[in-house]
Amino acid sequence: MRNILLLGAGRSASSLIEYLIQHAREQQWYLTVAERDLRQAEKLVQGGEGVAQVVELDASIAQARSALIAKHDLVISMLPHFMHMDVLKDCLRLKKNVITPSYVPDALWPLDAEFKQAGLVVLNEMGVDPGIDHMSAMRIIDGLHAKGAAIEAFESYCGGLVAPESDNNPWGYKFSWNPRNVVLAGQGPAARYIHEGRIKYIPYHKLFRRTVRVDIPGLGAYDGYANRDSLKYREMYGIAGIPTMKRGTLRKSGYCEAWDALVQLGCTEDGFAMELPAHATWAEFTSAFLPEDAVGSDVRSAVANALNLPPDGTVLAKLDWLGLFGSGTLSQDGLSPAATLQRLLEEKWKLEPGDKDLLVMWHRFRFRANGRTKEIHASLAVTGEDTVHTAMARTVGLPMAIGAKLLLNGKVGGRGVLLPVKPELYDPILDELATLGVAFKEQEVEVRT
Repeated sequence: MRNILLLGAGRSASSLIEYLIQHAREQQWYLTVAERDLRQAEKLVQGGEGVAQVVELDASIAQARSALIAKHDLVISMLPHFMHMDVLKDCLRLKKNVITPSYVPDALWPLDAEFKQAGLVVLNEMGVDPGIDHMSAMRIIDGLHAKGAAIEAFESYCGGLVAPESDNNPWGYKFSWNPRNVVLAGQGPAARYIHEGRIKYIPYHKLFRRTVRVDIPGLGAYDGYANRDSLKYREMYGIAGIPTMKRGTLRKSGYCEAWDALVQLGCTEDGFAMELPAHATWAEFTSAFLPEDAVGSDVRSAVANALNLPPDGTVLAKLDWLGLFGSGTLSQDGLSPAATLQRLLEEKWKLEPGDKDLLVMWHRFRFRANGRTKEIHASLAVTGEDTVHTAMARTVGLPMAIGAKLLLNGKVGGRGVLLPVKPELYDPILDELATLGVAFKEQEVEVRT
């Protein structure tokens, strides 16, 4: 019997738990789901009698966390990304393999040699973005290299969206994953990518203004904005000299323009607590970010003037729909602007009963082979079943679950800090995902030069 510990059972855990339970008897697994919200975890583990259990855990309590980790063979961390390093250090000390869906923390790379020396595997970036994006890109890149092709450009975009049949608000967006990550998207170091041999930087305050149109056959047009650091993956992907490489996020057309208004106002700041009382109105919240000499007969007009926006335009309409000019109250004080805004968005952008989400990913490769320039376009679209078995949960959880099976069955040859960029990982994971309805469509087109 191999004992698996899952830390965290949030929005993206349903498909992961379901897969592990379904395969538990044949694989001789026993799953422990550790979660602070026992009721939430118990709902997801229904049907797991004899192969799974739920335990209550506050993962921020080091002694309780490490005591639980010590009893298991494999740890899968679905905790918030800022908690991963504590878990990873526990796993190194206790000699446990671990899987996470998150970006590799900078503080983890210095520990790579220690994990290797201990014979341990740390599988990172095993979700959808990052995760499936790496796997699907590397399969195509390795295939092109095998044919002797020279890759000239690679662009990749992904978005967790709302399915068209459930798209009934002016933002064209509802939460299918961690709301905090959405509210803080793009903050930190400037986004970096390379275009036609020139390094480009986009600071946060310009990120949602520098968007591109991404047309995906059968799905329509989206706005794409640049992700974090596209440059660091060039060497990892084996395309260090590529002239153009960019990774980004997709949103429905018009979303980014309206979100930029919130950024410019300062509503997404997370570095200080606001002094507004809980009974303050959303109009007072919005007004707090306007300059002293803001001109307008009301808050809406003042925002339009301050940001140079048409008073009757779509951006102001989106802000108005959220209630940011209204008399509704904050209901809680002492939070940062971002956290305050998040509370409002969680109510306005929640998936309602019967709603479905949509996960979209799109790659474009430009390459030269046999004297001809061509492109490969690869797209993925997954629609959720309901508000629990979402497309986001499937595409985050399933690759992690399959990765866990490979790791526990000795199919992972590498040791230390790993990403799914080698065939031993991406081939079996992508092949099994395809049988589960998560499959890419590819099209090769000739480019006229």
